[in-house]
Amino acid sequence: MMSSDIFQIGDIQIAPVTDGTVHVDAGGPFGLTPRALYRSYLEPDANNLIPMELGCLLVRSGGKTIVIDTALGDKLDDKAKKNWALTRDRGGLLDNLARHGVRPEDVDLVIDTHLHADHCAGNTTFNAEFTGVRPVFPNAEYVVQRREYDDAMHPNERTRATYYAINFDPLVQSGQMRLLEGDTEIVPGIHGVITPGHTPAHMAIRFESQGQHGLYVADLASYVAHFERIAWMTAYDVEPLRTLDCKRQWQQWALDHEALLIFEHDPKIITGKFHEVNGKRIIEPILRLT
Repeated sequence: MMSSDIFQIGDIQIAPVTDGTVHVDAGGPFGLTPRALYRSYLEPDANNLIPMELGCLLVRSGGKTIVIDTALGDKLDDKAKKNWALTRDRGGLLDNLARHGVRPEDVDLVIDTHLHADHCAGNTTFNAEFTGVRPVFPNAEYVVQRREYDDAMHPNERTRATYYAINFDPLVQSGQMRLLEGDTEIVPGIHGVITPGHTPAHMAIRFESQGQHGLYVADLASYVAHFERIAWMTAYDVEPLRTLDCKRQWQQWALDHEALLIFEHDPKIITGKFHEVNGKRIIEPILRLT
């Protein structure tokens, strides 16, 4: 369950909201990292499953209401829900937006960090006749990187299990989704920055306002442990060596800017600050999951 804490980066107001929790085989998030090492951070259950939060963000800035990532949404059938081992103790994303007084029609902008299903399936929902889909946020502009869209529309044997055109292509075809060309200031103070590795055009979200800085890390580092330890990365990363180099770059950026880091999938920690203490680089937690 995600904390309802609201925090500020300058004039930008941010609230973590959840679409639930999935439980996945530990070999996915931890890849080649030995179990003897990662179990000190997160102990798998008897079926070798560990939790991943479906974290999203509600952002208010410059008079706009913004949602960053939309998670799994409501199009899953019973088999898919079972495969994800999905739990929603507090409901889904729309329920948690409603707790902040936000209706789907109130949202002005949806930012997809990338187009894996657990980040964007909540973009669309089935229409009343179940003959197609409609946007969940009818008045919003949606944005994603053009390269990410191109890759998602031409999946290969490895990526086709997570790229589903129904989650995004109808929005592109209708003109409701805008395709970005590289690093972009999407609205003042909110930047989409390419952080390649998880996918070639994966995008983290950088915040800058009144001299304060933050980064929605997304799948650059699924868990806090992935950000602290450059060599730890997921089996889902399609270009792991680029992930490694990219994390090194953003580690230094976080130190240089005393930035608030916001984590999407970590089941324990929502936000933290990155510090170097006695030569060791660690995350100091600020907001924890309750």
